Amino acid sequence: MENFEDKPDHPLILTDNDLDQVIAKYPFLVVDCWAQWCGPCRMLGPIIESLAKKHQGDIVFAKLDVDANPKTAERFSIQTIPNLLIFKNGEKVGDIIGAMPEAQLLKEITSYR
Repeated sequence: MENFEDKPDHPLILTDNDLDQVIAKYPFLVVDCWAQWCGPCRMLGPIIESLAKKHQGDIVFAKLDVDANPKTAERFSIQTIPNLLIFKNGEKVGDIIGAMPEAQLLKEITSYR
C-alpha cells in the first residue's frame, strides 16, 4: 500500500486496492475516473493537474484508470467517463460527468463544499 503525502500538488494515482485508504485520509477528495482511450478524459488530465497545484492543501485530486480498476467502476456505477467522484469527510457527495473548462470545473467541485 502506497504511503500518500499529506498535501500533494499533483493528482495521486489510485487503484481498487488503495481507494478506501485515500478516501479516509483526505477531507475533500476529487477522483478522476478515466481511461487511456477516452478523448475527453485526456483533455481533462492537464486541467486536473493544474487544479491540484493551485489548490494544494485544500483539495486533493486523484486519478483512477477504470479499465485497470474495474471494481471501483462497478462499485460507484460508473457508466460514462470522465467521471469525477467527489468525497467529503469519507462520504461520496457527488459526481461530475464530462470534460469542461477549468473555471467551470472548479465551480462544480466547490459547490460540494
